[in-house]
Amino acid sequence: MKKKIYVQDLKQGQQIADIFVITTARLAQAKNGPYWQLSFQDKTGQIQARIWSPLSQNFPDLKPEQFVFVRGNVQLFGDTLQINVEQMEFLDLDQVDLASFVPASKTPPEELYTQLCQLLKQELSFPAWKRLSKKIFSNPEIKEALLNAPGGKSIHHAYVGGLLEHTLSVCKICLSICDLYPGLDREILVLAAALHDLGKAFEISPGLSREYTDQGKLLGHIFLGLEILEPHLKKLGDVHPELILHLKHIIISHHGELEFGSPKRPKTHEAFVLHYADNLDAKMNTIDQALEPLGEDDSNTPYWSDYNRSLARPVYRPLRTPKEPNSPKNKEKRTNRCLLPLKA
Repeated sequence: MKKKIYVQDLKQGQQIADIFVITTARLAQAKNGPYWQLSFQDKTGQIQARIWSPLSQNFPDLKPEQFVFVRGNVQLFGDTLQINVEQMEFLDLDQVDLASFVPASKTPPEELYTQLCQLLKQELSFPAWKRLSKKIFSNPEIKEALLNAPGGKSIHHAYVGGLLEHTLSVCKICLSICDLYPGLDREILVLAAALHDLGKAFEISPGLSREYTDQGKLLGHIFLGLEILEPHLKKLGDVHPELILHLKHIIISHHGELEFGSPKRPKTHEAFVLHYADNLDAKMNTIDQALEPLGEDDSNTPYWSDYNRSLARPVYRPLRTPKEPNSPKNKEKRTNRCLLPLKA
């Protein structure tokens, strides 16, 4: 069965008959009887839903990640759209196209994983860092978790492959900064960038609902990442303890400030760089998501997004500087060849 309309396209007063997946389900009590508070999801987002009594009594047990065919109407509740369910039936997994329900990175996760491994192979020459990188990224359990992991639950890179996409971008930002500041320890920085969010692959469930795991709720991704690394760090052999200490510091301080969940604040050049690279990539992706309703529109029309809670502001797409064909940059690209006369 194919979806006909997505969450991002729903409007007040609309009658719907389509497929969704349940992400949260809670039975509550109203004056006229029990009712279900639900969240429905597809690849474009989530919407709240309600099943009022007496229809609610037809569903004694509803759980996240159940696929349902829903008939109902879209209404405005406060300032938020919600679906009032009039009819609902369950679907088996083989009846639906999962691609309609799971947001994913534009680049396939397998390709992102290959790019990350190739980047590390190219950049790392110190034997201990090469061994550590190989041990981590050749581990089947870690690979499987990374391939399916979102970069976050809802704020940035919140889609399958998002964690790998974010990790690869942070590595590239760090390498670019190393070109500007050659005194940085390039190898330890790119390795820390590749490992900084490793715990996120185990902090958030890879399922459709992207709920936090028990270990994610109780420990958090920074501690989980170090816990995964620790046995491998102990087997590195003859490596100066200061190097391992520095690697750990860069990773645990990447959130920057204590109030943002960082166990320690950055105290080395490399730790500062990773923190700002991580924050920059997260912010760029958050802005991309806020402006996503524009799609691939290249009309270059200025546009304001809706208010974005994580950024605490709406964001704006401004008019872009026109690309002139005779600009020095474009001319350099076209004439980047030898102009000396050839010998006869």
